[in-house]
Amino acid sequence: MALQKLPSLARELLGLELSPEQCTAFERYSEALITWNKTRANLTAINDPLGIEIRHFLDSLTVLKAVTLPVGAKVIDVGTGAGFPGLPLRMVCPGIHLSLLEATGKKIAFLEHVAGVVKAPNIEFINLRAEEAGQDPRYREKFDLVVARAVAQMPILAEYLLPLCKIGGRCVALKGESAAAEVASAEQAFRILGGRLTQLVPIELPGVAETHYLVIIQKTAATPLNYPRRPGLPSKKPLE
Repeated sequence: MALQKLPSLARELLGLELSPEQCTAFERYSEALITWNKTRANLTAINDPLGIEIRHFLDSLTVLKAVTLPVGAKVIDVGTGAGFPGLPLRMVCPGIHLSLLEATGKKIAFLEHVAGVVKAPNIEFINLRAEEAGQDPRYREKFDLVVARAVAQMPILAEYLLPLCKIGGRCVALKGESAAAEVASAEQAFRILGGRLTQLVPIELPGVAETHYLVIIQKTAATPLNYPRRPGLPSKKPLE
């Protein structure tokens, strides 16, 4: 199925020109998402093609309003689910090294499938919880950019993201209208974990009533070794 609005909206909102090959890849991604969602796994509540273009693909690409992704940048998407925002970013920035972190095996299977469908090779698929990855020396403080969308409230999410980010790197959380309140409640968590809020970027998506926000956190110091805590604890006892 042909894309309806993604190419024009990416151009208008982000100054991004999608090539014919990239458009074809996004079409295949949408088709795979709809098919798998109906037959194999519950991946998304958004099932219509236009909704997928705006609420998944375009929303993911808005990260590029806040960061540039040079060739060789190491990026990890935490709790990626059906691949958002990491895979769309990799599709338009093919020079990055992308890792997709997802605890659910069925979703990892979809990610492996769709990466082949959209011809995005050399992606690392990590089937772990965020707390496990953050204590794993292969991943701890190894990434230039750590991204997440719709994973957890900000005080909890900070404990998932910042341990994976290298000093000098950035974390970007895609949030809804509650972003400012969540950030205010997470200031202590940022300090404990070695981060500092640098920007809250409002995003207006066409046809979407609520304002979205990019929460930009700079990693300024090493995360203490006792963070992240064991799986489940950050969500039960968020840092205050």
